[in-house]
Amino acid sequence: MSRLLTDWRDRPTHIKVWALAAPMILSNISVPLVALVDSAVIGHLPHAHQLGAVAVGASLYTFLAWVMGFLRMGSTGFAAQAAGRADGAALRQVLLQGLLLALLFSLLLGLLALPFSHLALQLMQPTAALEQSTHDFFQTRLLGLPAALASFALVGWFLGTQNAKAPLAILLTTNLLNIALNLWFVLGLDWGVIGSARASVIAEWSAALLGLALTRPALRAYPGQIAWALLARWQSWRPLLSVNRDIFIRSLALQAVFFLITVQGTRLGEATVAANALLLNGLLLTAYALDGLAHAVEALCGHAIGAGDRQALRRSLTVACGWSLLASSGFAVLFLLGGHLFINMQTDIANVRETAYQYLPYLALLPLIAVWSYLLDGLFIGATRAREMRNGMLLSVLIALPVAYVARDLGNHGLWLGFLLFMALRGVTLGVMGWRLQRRDGWFVR
Repeated sequence: MSRLLTDWRDRPTHIKVWALAAPMILSNISVPLVALVDSAVIGHLPHAHQLGAVAVGASLYTFLAWVMGFLRMGSTGFAAQAAGRADGAALRQVLLQGLLLALLFSLLLGLLALPFSHLALQLMQPTAALEQSTHDFFQTRLLGLPAALASFALVGWFLGTQNAKAPLAILLTTNLLNIALNLWFVLGLDWGVIGSARASVIAEWSAALLGLALTRPALRAYPGQIAWALLARWQSWRPLLSVNRDIFIRSLALQAVFFLITVQGTRLGEATVAANALLLNGLLLTAYALDGLAHAVEALCGHAIGAGDRQALRRSLTVACGWSLLASSGFAVLFLLGGHLFINMQTDIANVRETAYQYLPYLALLPLIAVWSYLLDGLFIGATRAREMRNGMLLSVLIALPVAYVARDLGNHGLWLGFLLFMALRGVTLGVMGWRLQRRDGWFVR
């Protein structure tokens, strides 16, 4: 306990954590704000199927994009460890490899996207109006996919170099421009659901181009040259692809859970799927804010591992853990006391509001349960321990799915109970694996 208090009282570590976390929290919060603005703008249109279309279409797009989340996570861990070694050549290699993979996977997903959307909507069994609006939204959003994946790689690389200003610029550009264009296109030009999708596409391309421009000044701090001959060899790609493979499987399992929530919610009716979308916006708000601290853990712990500094690793994790617990408690109180206002801000459709009110207690519990998985994700990403992340996620899904299936007769309550169990299992499985690694000093042994 005395060591824990000593680590918590280390002022320089607090400064380092917040120097990275504060800009990332600011920029991350802008991401769910886009979803909130989308919901608020579309939610005040006359028909529930319009709000449902944005919810379902965004869910399909998010599923495709975020299974590629390894482009950010893999880049962060390897860039952080290269920065810890002051290896400029390795940093350049990680950046270029991330961008090339983003281009490759955007082309591959573009080929799979339309068959995927048709199959998904068949499973959801939506009304005709909801299905047509969802198709229109989703097909337009696909135009921004290459830029979104490139931004993943860029943000991850910048975080690994402990540069929080560039990700701040990229994410704020994406999300603030998206908000402004949403208001203009949907309310000003009356483009409806299509206008919301077009706003996102323009914002994603603008941010990706800005991120590419910011790499040049960032590289000046780490002199070096790209080893082109090494880049052409399979061995230079193998570590990144190995980590990315495991993170991909982990991300696929995670997005499958969110996708199943949308599928089951859609089967329960338009009001239910719309209400769940509004509630999940609260989860997004919490997750993206707490991820700011998790991003600090990724960069600082990865740097400490690259430098072989055990004390810095322990102190970074302790300080980030303390602040994460305080922040998650604040979000829980916010949703418990102000949840009705949160829902009312997003829609004035009466039956959607009444449906969402019933499930607000679940939203209040989520931050306290989910915070541990966010924090531990940051530690494992910084350590490039993707295999453990994959195994923990798969185990959580395998345990939670049967419980959710048994609880399906409880309707949307059963859906939320299964989701809470899943989020709790994520933290437990990673915690056990982290404890086992710590016992054998495994963070510094590969």
